[in-house]
Amino acid sequence: MKALVVEDKEYIRKGLLNLLQLIDTNVEVIGECESVKDAVVVANSCKPELIFLDINLIDGTAFDFLDQTTNLNFKVIFITAYEEFALDALKAGAVDYLLKPVDVEELEIALEKVKNLPIAEQQKQLKTVKEVWNNEDSKLILSLHDNFQVVDLNELLYCESDKGYTTFYCSDGKKYMVSKTLKEFEERLTSANFIRPHQSYMVNLKFIDKYEKSGVIYLKNGKKIPVSSRKKDHFVTTFLNWNKN
Repeated sequence: MKALVVEDKEYIRKGLLNLLQLIDTNVEVIGECESVKDAVVVANSCKPELIFLDINLIDGTAFDFLDQTTNLNFKVIFITAYEEFALDALKAGAVDYLLKPVDVEELEIALEKVKNLPIAEQQKQLKTVKEVWNNEDSKLILSLHDNFQVVDLNELLYCESDKGYTTFYCSDGKKYMVSKTLKEFEERLTSANFIRPHQSYMVNLKFIDKYEKSGVIYLKNGKKIPVSSRKKDHFVTTFLNWNKN
């Protein structure tokens, strides 16, 4: 397979090339690019059969590249950092991806899978990934025991953490538990108008009905959430400012 490596960090590119040589595959790397602009030119002219595609490039994203490429008859293995939100999109699309730094065993598995994947199926997967990516400001994908659950953050009431697990409570009455701490979701939820009034809770500001100055939040469904003394001042300031907007 003729392959193109699209990655903006040289050490990742070189490391990937070394691993490909190490496992003695039939993959022939025909080029390396660090930008969307260069990758589009090379992909359109050289027509690779496989592209190792980094999510974040120096002048855009992998999805900018896919939008600008006229020849989509290639397989894609994404390269991503674990902390990126894009990882949720990749999981939802069931596409192959490699985490940085690239592991040789994971590379072998990804190559084996992608070789047997029909182009039509790959294009379908990429469409799903792009849809999730474009809507990720309002969506969160939870990795459950046997599936990936899409949660609309606009309909998420609150989250509760307990002993390394976090439960997500939605406005339709459904709830989902994942084996991750609340801390792992805090930054993502804060950017979506959630606040952490207590070590064990994050609350969607839009669903707060009232706040008792004694330190209790009442949600619109009647649920009561405690506000810790340490977080009280920050909560009140954020809550009042948010309601002004």
